[in-house]
Amino acid sequence: MEKKIGFIGCGNMSKAIIAGLVNGGRFEAKNILVFDRKAATNRDMQQKFGITPGNSAAQVAANADILIGAVKPNVMLSVISDLTSSMKPDALFISIAAGVTIATLASVLGDERKIVRAMPNTPALVGEGMTSLTPNTHVSSEEMRQVQEIFTSFGKAAVVPEYQIHAVVGASGSAPAYVFMLIEAMADAAVLGGLPRAQAYQFAAQAVKGAAEMVLESGKHPAELKDMVCSPGGTTIEAVRTLEEKGLRSAVIEAMQRCMAKSEAMSRN
Repeated sequence: MEKKIGFIGCGNMSKAIIAGLVNGGRFEAKNILVFDRKAATNRDMQQKFGITPGNSAAQVAANADILIGAVKPNVMLSVISDLTSSMKPDALFISIAAGVTIATLASVLGDERKIVRAMPNTPALVGEGMTSLTPNTHVSSEEMRQVQEIFTSFGKAAVVPEYQIHAVVGASGSAPAYVFMLIEAMADAAVLGGLPRAQAYQFAAQAVKGAAEMVLESGKHPAELKDMVCSPGGTTIEAVRTLEEKGLRSAVIEAMQRCMAKSEAMSRN
């Protein structure tokens, strides 16, 4: 892609995206423009990836064909309000700020601005991110293809309507935290059973990673894959029975419902 991609803010998520873009070989590093309020971050990103650091946010906005807003949600509107006059008229703006709706972004950027709301998750940091993409009506199919190319450089991406974003938060955005808790609990149990701590984390984490890959690659229903592991009268079905007895399934559903409700409440503020 020959278009210039600008980043306003360069925290962990921006760094993950930039690493995916550069390491994937589909984007020239010189066409990636970065401005972070920490000058050291801009220098470090130039040295590490060969990107073009900006002297100011306005300079990056003025030169970017695709501008990615990667600042905290509570400052997103004030930041972009200062950049609106600098942006190219046909530039596409991508927000990765949680809870900031397209309508809210348009109220600052202008009703005619091309806007995509993106929600990547933290596994982007290891090239295994999952991102939801929600465009407004001004974004063309070709432009969405380019946006998807950006976000699939560090994982997978799917287009979803905005009303489904709260479900995405529950199933993807916040979900790594639940999985980390599961891995920790599994490792604790393994340590209780005598396995050294480091090995316990390795076995538990690899089991989760492998199981997730089986769901994605096999096309089988998770229940079918679960049944494949459960031998009659064996160890696994005993564990599954206990998890059902303790309400694992219900606890996960309730936790995600509360997560989605919180996401919805935050988007109204």
